Amino acid sequence: MTLKEKQQQIIDDFSMYEEWLDKYEYLIELGKSLDGLPEEKKTEDRLIKGCQSRVWLDCEKRDGFLYFDADSDALITRGIIAMLVSVYSGRSAEEILEDDFSFLNSLGLKENLSPTRANGLVSMIATIRAKAAENE
Repeated sequence: MTLKEKQQQIIDDFSMYEEWLDKYEYLIELGKSLDGLPEEKKTEDRLIKGCQSRVWLDCEKRDGFLYFDADSDALITRGIIAMLVSVYSGRSAEEILEDDFSFLNSLGLKENLSPTRANGLVSMIATIRAKAAENE
């Protein structure tokens, strides 16, 4: 599945729900599907700065593609990082860096998250982009 197709799938999944309470429930379900990280990988260097809750992002490069694993101690935040991991894991650094992450605007997340969670989302995006830049 291409990056744009995966992003469209997320947009379509979100659009099935009219109420934000249902969209939050969907995010929580996404978070439950995340494998998470073992305790030994929940280290300071993997902690995303700028998030109110604790969010860890691990990145591994294999065969020219970046693979992300993540975890969080908060349900909705865990759902947000799970969504980002599902979209960007298995992509090349170049593909990630060329993407503008604008599909997130279609979801209305920034407008419907608390300011601290919205800032956390921005930090998650910045960290994914930084990992891509490191591995370009």
